[in-house]
Amino acid sequence: MLILVTLVVFLLMEGVTWLTHKYIMHGFGWFLHEDHHEPGYPHVFEKNDAFFIVFAIPSIALFYFGTYTEHTYLFFIGLGILCYGIAYFMVHDVLIHQRFSWFKRTNNWYLKGLRKAHKIHHKNMGKEDSQCFGMLFVPFKYFKAYKK
Repeated sequence: MLILVTLVVFLLMEGVTWLTHKYIMHGFGWFLHEDHHEPGYPHVFEKNDAFFIVFAIPSIALFYFGTYTEHTYLFFIGLGILCYGIAYFMVHDVLIHQRFSWFKRTNNWYLKGLRKAHKIHHKNMGKEDSQCFGMLFVPFKYFKAYKK
């Protein structure tokens, strides 16, 4: 049952990510996210990386309270957030933006579709009029060209 809690939280995090990306990162948090939309940003770290810390804080707190109280389920909610954070990092920073030299030559239709949707998101360099705010679940039209 607790593994199911982790899985459900993992899936719900995509919705949290979409809402956060659209209304916070492209809203009042644009001052942190803006450098992420600049082409060829030359630094190892971006101001946008602060959002990893923002998302880590609830996960850490849930691990703590789920370990040191009788509410064990809190630990597994934190685990779902952590697992989503790892998946987000692998897809967004490693696969799409290639901040690390791993998986540069993937031929997987799903990963290619994610990459294409994110390129469409970055096509607009400004705060307004962007699309494709999700990370792991994007509209099917981005997979059509790669589906076998």
